[in-house]
Amino acid sequence: MIALKPDFCDITLPENYEYGMEDYSSAKAKWCSGCGGHTILNSVQKLCQEEQLAPEKTVFVSGIGCSSRFPHYMKTYGFHGLHGRAFPVACGVKFRRPDLNVFVITGDGDCCSIGAGHWVHAIRYNMKMVVLLFDNSIYGLTKKQTSPTSPLGTRSNTHPTGSVLPPISPVQATLGLPNVSFVAQTVDWKAAHLHATIRKAYEHPGLAFVRIVQRCPVWMRDDYEPTVKDPEAITLMHHENGIALDEKGMKKFRKVIEHDPSDIVKARENAELIKDSTPIGLFYQNHAASRYDQYGAHNLGISTEDRIDAINELMDRYVI
Repeated sequence: MIALKPDFCDITLPENYEYGMEDYSSAKAKWCSGCGGHTILNSVQKLCQEEQLAPEKTVFVSGIGCSSRFPHYMKTYGFHGLHGRAFPVACGVKFRRPDLNVFVITGDGDCCSIGAGHWVHAIRYNMKMVVLLFDNSIYGLTKKQTSPTSPLGTRSNTHPTGSVLPPISPVQATLGLPNVSFVAQTVDWKAAHLHATIRKAYEHPGLAFVRIVQRCPVWMRDDYEPTVKDPEAITLMHHENGIALDEKGMKKFRKVIEHDPSDIVKARENAELIKDSTPIGLFYQNHAASRYDQYGAHNLGISTEDRIDAINELMDRYVI
């Protein structure tokens, strides 16, 4: 586990200082050329700049995988954790420090396989944070093994003749969890929609789960190339309460359907469209869902001195 601290957090900035994109850019991203991660990184840094998020008040938490190098590329606080453990770390941070802007960066293996149990409960806790699932449907960092979201028949090092089990749908699975409050889907090659989706997620008062269909140009090129080139392969879900796109952005989509994000039953139905055309947009949003981060030590009137006294009292029981 690696905890990352921005190198300028101890520097006093001038009054009315305005953050630029460079204030959120750290190490050069080492993803492969053509990887969708570059577009996502740029969009997140743009959001931070637009919202003027203080780097010392912003935390990116990740697990293991190609996507999980993300905290190293942000000049904010970061926690590069264990495989599948991004959610409990992020929930711990948010529970104790509700004042921080918390982002979770995870992949299809990190979230939907080893981290699946934490994924389920993080959705139920509904703490305010943005979750970005980078889903390229393959274990890329370890060189092409079948992931939980790999399409049926995917040839990989673990299934050279083709995967034999149907994939998990992260959107359908999340929509079936208790206390879910925000589920959206976008693709990395539609930059305007990607950015608008991340912005909508940031503005949500609870846990915003965003699945990003992400290209892997090395191991899954043949799977994504047809989708990227075919305008009929994407269906835009549109609604006045959904993901906001201007007229120019709307014209880039040939297939558009109306979908009210307050309708969870219809959201589950639309999630099944992926068999014929990938639906993107806001599936579901519920502002009234309960939030666990609104209950905690910071809201119980317990001071630092009270906590220290309680610890000392406990330790005194073991004094001989």
